[in-house]
Amino acid sequence: MSVETAAQPERHSAYEDVIAIVVGTMFMALGVVIYTKAVLLAGSTAGLALLLQYATGTGFWWLFFAINLPFYVLAVKKLGWGFTLRTFAAVTFVSIFSRLTFELVTFSHLDPLYAAIMGGALSGTGLLILFRHRTGLGGINVLAIYLQDRFGLRAGYFQLAVDLAILSAAYFVIPLDRLALSVLGAVVVNMTLAINHRPGRYLGVT
Repeated sequence: MSVETAAQPERHSAYEDVIAIVVGTMFMALGVVIYTKAVLLAGSTAGLALLLQYATGTGFWWLFFAINLPFYVLAVKKLGWGFTLRTFAAVTFVSIFSRLTFELVTFSHLDPLYAAIMGGALSGTGLLILFRHRTGLGGINVLAIYLQDRFGLRAGYFQLAVDLAILSAAYFVIPLDRLALSVLGAVVVNMTLAINHRPGRYLGVT
């Protein structure tokens, strides 16, 4: 066995976790603002909050925070207090930062294609930072894990079904071209994660 294989991964310190959560959620918040300005949609809980914002006019920051509240009980049971508290902090920061970013950042022109790609890249990078510090960002993920453990329903299939349901509902809320660009943005998010968050390439321990 090589020295590298035998070596134990170095744990993240508390201040590293704090910095990562703040920076990761700032990336996410900017991605959300870009999506909102271009009238695009994301997946999972953020996508549901954006869809409700477009349909009702209620602010994303409030909707995103409120939608996630019921899922923390499941998170505690399935993933522990540490993960739940970090996730609660991340959701809260995304809500606050997205509200602040709307006031701090303005666009005189924002091309929708650029918004889909850059917003997806920012969101994917933000999620990557959070995942590497064992932090989640949304109740849909927690519910998927619970349903898989309790009923054997594959988590990936459930999340895909939820995303498809959100995109289907969006057909009645946003223009078709923006819906297509939203799918492109989702591809960018997932490719960012798939390329940079692979088992064995990086092991973050918190």
